[in-house]
Amino acid sequence: MENWQEFTEDTITALLEDGSDPDALYTIEHHFYDKDFAKLEKLAVELFKLGYEVTDAEEVEFEDGSNAWVFDAIREQSLDTDSIVADAIKLEELAKKHHVEYDGWGTYFEGDEDVDFDDDEE
Repeated sequence: MENWQEFTEDTITALLEDGSDPDALYTIEHHFYDKDFAKLEKLAVELFKLGYEVTDAEEVEFEDGSNAWVFDAIREQSLDTDSIVADAIKLEELAKKHHVEYDGWGTYFEGDEDVDFDDDEE
């Protein structure tokens, strides 16, 4: 079991130090994978019933040449450590129940969309 508390604190700290908006709603993507599409599909249905947006499963190839199916369960929320950690623990346990791998969570930088990053400095 991953240390979701430490991972989440480190991720949120890095986002905020880079200037991400602390008051924004963030797209939190929880990642799942397995070689068996049917197991993944059952988990996706359960996550949908719990209120998550579920992406379509895609087949991917790993560096070692093996294949698996992957999908994300998505929820919009604030960068609240306790809430994200609770979700990660709950979803990891749910994945284990379905014999599917939980591969953690991720999100995106949320900043001022009006900022103009000009690479042509004079």
